[in-house]
Amino acid sequence: MAISAKEVKALRESTGAGMMDCKKALTEADGNVDKAVELLRKKGMAKAAKRAGRETGEGIVHSYIHGNGKVGVLIELNCETDFVAKTDDFIGLAKDLCMQIAAVNPQYVSRESVPAEIVDREMKLYKEQALESGKPEKIVEKIATGKLEKFYSEICLVDQPFVKEDKKKVSERVKDAVAKLGENISVARFARYQIGK
Repeated sequence: MAISAKEVKALRESTGAGMMDCKKALTEADGNVDKAVELLRKKGMAKAAKRAGRETGEGIVHSYIHGNGKVGVLIELNCETDFVAKTDDFIGLAKDLCMQIAAVNPQYVSRESVPAEIVDREMKLYKEQALESGKPEKIVEKIATGKLEKFYSEICLVDQPFVKEDKKKVSERVKDAVAKLGENISVARFARYQIGK
């Protein structure tokens, strides 16, 4: 199937992927744009995974004040170079993350930053609840682990459903930016301020 330059250009504009990558994806997907986008996304996620261990010594501190002036957020978002830190896409990611923090109020960046004593306390509580509700001991661990996953999705920024696109996690929004910008990106820390709290 022949792929036109117009189709390649449209896919490039919607995904930010390279021209040759777009042409290859469209060819592989027999001209189906949705399939091509999915192929590019998978390829981008693979690239993002490769970049995950790279040092992120540059970045920005971004601020966001919610419209009513009662909630404010500061975030330190890191990347590999100051060039990427100045791009609209990177700044847009920082803004999206600030709005997420303002709206959902996570307590930690990731599950790795949750203190072990909190995780242990929650697991113990979930196991006790499962036993008290009469669940068989052999499935108590599984039930508690499931509840712990839900706990992470409530208190950890990167595990939360992304407010602008709730079928996607915040971590996936970050990985999409990694794939598009070609550098590792990490959330170093954040602070949320709310009047009266």
